[in-house]
Amino acid sequence: MDFELSPEQRRLRADIVAFARAELGQQVADDDQAGRFPWADWRRCAEFGVLGWPIPQEYGGSGFDPLTTVVALEALGYGCRDNGLVFAVNNHLWGCAIYLMLHGTPEQKEQYLRPLAAGSLIGAHALSEEQAGSDVLAVATTAKRDGDGYRLDGSKCFVSNGPVADVFVVMARTGERTAGQNHLSAFIVTSDMPGVAVRRELPKMGLRTAPMGEVSFDGTPVPAANLLGAEGAGYRVFASTIDWERAFMFAPQVGAMERLLEASIRHARSRHQFGQAIGGFQAVSHQVADMKIRLELARTLLYKVGWLKREGRLALLETTMAKVFVSDSLVQTAQGAMTIHGARGYLAGDGFERELRDALGGPIYGGTNAVQRGVLAELLGVPGALHGSGSR
Repeated sequence: MDFELSPEQRRLRADIVAFARAELGQQVADDDQAGRFPWADWRRCAEFGVLGWPIPQEYGGSGFDPLTTVVALEALGYGCRDNGLVFAVNNHLWGCAIYLMLHGTPEQKEQYLRPLAAGSLIGAHALSEEQAGSDVLAVATTAKRDGDGYRLDGSKCFVSNGPVADVFVVMARTGERTAGQNHLSAFIVTSDMPGVAVRRELPKMGLRTAPMGEVSFDGTPVPAANLLGAEGAGYRVFASTIDWERAFMFAPQVGAMERLLEASIRHARSRHQFGQAIGGFQAVSHQVADMKIRLELARTLLYKVGWLKREGRLALLETTMAKVFVSDSLVQTAQGAMTIHGARGYLAGDGFERELRDALGGPIYGGTNAVQRGVLAELLGVPGALHGSGSR
């Protein structure tokens, strides 16, 4: 068993950290306060290749293997202090591009993947609805046959990147729920299609530089060529991609945990109270130790997912564990960093309170951790742990 990164991966990590520190997040405090998407940083990410890391080279991406992609995203999260920007990048990759990579036709990949990799198109995933959050099969948006295509009607909420997105992957009903899992289909919808509207931008506690909104479809005509996979295969399309989102989207959080750990160590060594560095008090040193333990366990879980994906093996159990553990651990580490920094940690100026606000979304998005624990229990053979013992 080899836990070492390859020389190429170590060089890649160093290059990404240097880029992110020098070029990204310089205005994050102001952007966070204003709830403003950092367009200039997005373009810098595009020029550096971030937006195409996992996309095949034939479509303009870097073609990184899954484990190398994990390493790259972790480095981005470590070097970039704008967690909202990193979150937007992840939604672009794992809420949109991955669907095209896994299920797009050659024509769809040529039309959409190349501009997504270049950053000239921004991707988003329009899935959640008011009454259908984690319950994908309860989606009410419809796509009815209309000549050679479809007409979409419905409204999606909590769409990350929604207010700035050009391309949406949309889940809609093409049949009745009595058809079981076969009543959903996945579509590629662009923001310039008739009837597509961003109804409102949703203000939120953290990740404020990544815009979120409600997106509606009012009789939107969608060509049949924009169907992702076969009609009625939407749930299978979703199920085959969601484990990528649940693990890879959280890779930058491991980088953020390391960044917070290092800041906490520096403060524990330099801040003196009662005649000694505060790191000499167990109340502080034990928190630092726990941060390190969480970091290493989170990294190990995540790298295992990257390795399994690289080997073409199933990883649903591991991605579920990684999502829960990494997101919960970042909350604990961010809270610990704020506590160690005392009053400075609570103030807006040094960014620790922003780190905590950003971290609190992790156990909620990508499927709440409560739902993930139910999924995990069912995967371990506990029937009814997610859906209950009654019929749905």
